[in-house]
Amino acid sequence: MISGSTPGAASTGPTPRRGLGRTFANVFTANLASSLGDGIARTASPLLAARLTDDPVLIAGIGAVAMLPWLFFALPAGILVDRMDRRRALALAAGVRTLLAVVLLVLVAMNALTIWWLYLVIFVYGVCETLYDGAIRAVVPSVVPKQQLPRANARIEGAELVVQNFAAAPLTSALFAVAVLIPIGGLVAAFGLAALLAVLLPAIASGRQFHAASTEPVVPFRRQLADGWHFIMGNRMLRTLWFVSIPVAILFSASSATLVLFVLDTLAIPEAGFGLFLLSGAVGGLLGSVVASRLARRFGLGPVMAAMNLLAGILVLLTGLFPVPIAAIVLFALGAATTTIWNVLMMSFRQAIIPGRLLGRVHGTWRTLLWGTMPIGSLIGGALALIDLTVPWIVGGAGITVLGLIFYRFLMTLPNPEDIDNGDAPPPPTGTVPVVPAA
Repeated sequence: MISGSTPGAASTGPTPRRGLGRTFANVFTANLASSLGDGIARTASPLLAARLTDDPVLIAGIGAVAMLPWLFFALPAGILVDRMDRRRALALAAGVRTLLAVVLLVLVAMNALTIWWLYLVIFVYGVCETLYDGAIRAVVPSVVPKQQLPRANARIEGAELVVQNFAAAPLTSALFAVAVLIPIGGLVAAFGLAALLAVLLPAIASGRQFHAASTEPVVPFRRQLADGWHFIMGNRMLRTLWFVSIPVAILFSASSATLVLFVLDTLAIPEAGFGLFLLSGAVGGLLGSVVASRLARRFGLGPVMAAMNLLAGILVLLTGLFPVPIAAIVLFALGAATTTIWNVLMMSFRQAIIPGRLLGRVHGTWRTLLWGTMPIGSLIGGALALIDLTVPWIVGGAGITVLGLIFYRFLMTLPNPEDIDNGDAPPPPTGTVPVVPAA
């Protein structure tokens, strides 16, 4: 599966300095609309919860409920991504989220919203996210060659950060203080546009080309539930990376479970400034997305991932030890940069090593335990916050730092995407009009 060099893959795609092509631009634009809705939702949800209750456990429950669908629905969603036209999967997820935004709008307008109604809306929203996330991640390697995956994923991550945090977060916070119905109305418009743009994506984004080139027989839905598990367990690097990522994700979830209370109470930043605090994370994340592919080309994917994992834990720990606004803002920005670099390179590695026909199932299996166990972290963080709002950051940061030291040498050995052969033919050259084989 891993080769010292892959002349065929390297010579087929464009050089790293050229554009990513019209097809990727279409995918990028469709995802941008959905990212706007995500940004509004992620900023408004904790603010709504903070208005409904001041119980830190119930506030932490927002994060738990948001991640819980990954435990139950990531696998079925992954199978759907591999069986459906991936454009339709994107449109379906965005369409249902549009209806959810309408429901939330009505509940707020009627003054009938409770913390339990909010939990329900967030849970169903999370179910849709399992389908959308799996589909959009599976689309990228079908339109971008392997050596360009870090660059393409960095573009997507950077754009999501700009839209969600530079645009959606501060604007949502400001409008939330004026009238709650305004940002929620923005949710309806953003996800409605995302559904429309998903339908208009080009045919190469459907994923049909992987099935046309595969001799894998069609099997019943229930038998495909274990496909992702078998693939991960059969690959030493993926298996180890999975088991490293799960406890790190739980600790990250614990540290940030009561972020809104940490910002409003401990740092004494007003409600209208919550989005501006998140903006510092957007600045750091945007910086991380700009330098991620460059760092990977300069030092290699593995060494950069090892360094970012260790540094992220140290930054979380320092946030809890120095709970003052200036220090917290700087540390939050740097932490977002390290996390973004890790996410870009992690996704690029998985997209390169997993065959296209299995991307949905493996991605679903991966997220089932990775994101499905994060509610445990949220609940742990909420319980620790009862002691003090800085304790989740201290405990989470210390744990991530220890894991970063233990697995540093393993992460150093991860290969670059272009040195991995997963058996898939490279996508069409940049700028050409792709032709998808008939189903």
